[in-house]
Amino acid sequence: MNVASMNTGIPESDRAQIVEGLKRVLADTYTLYLKTHNYHWNVTGPMFDTLHRMFMEQYNELWTSVDEIAERIRALGHYAPGSYKAFADLTSIAEDKEVPPAKEMIANLVEAQEATIRTLREVFPAAESGNDEATVDLLTQRLHVHEKTAWMLRSLLA
Repeated sequence: MNVASMNTGIPESDRAQIVEGLKRVLADTYTLYLKTHNYHWNVTGPMFDTLHRMFMEQYNELWTSVDEIAERIRALGHYAPGSYKAFADLTSIAEDKEVPPAKEMIANLVEAQEATIRTLREVFPAAESGNDEATVDLLTQRLHVHEKTAWMLRSLLA
């Protein structure tokens, strides 16, 4: 399909700008998914059961959202990135060098959630100026989830 031939009311230049932002959101989301799943597997200590369960809920939610974000990119007529290299190049989330202790895992996830929140916020202007209500809605839903998750994780550090 010729991307330029799409006629959904969003000009190609706007779609391209929106997609570039969504690719970064996808990369952050996938990287956060991997980080959270890794912590689920490797958490230890007195909060093991609580964190193990919480991390599982979080990575399951992230896994579902990765598909929604990628499908939005496709609906805008572009290909979604899908390799570790592409995600590593696009993400704003730092990779762990080793398995941190449980409290550091929580702090790292707060930082990663907040990085994802910042990336989401950066995409709003392009989606709004392109009159892309579907992307604005997706971003709003994702923002709500990440802000709530960051708050819950941050509460464990108080």
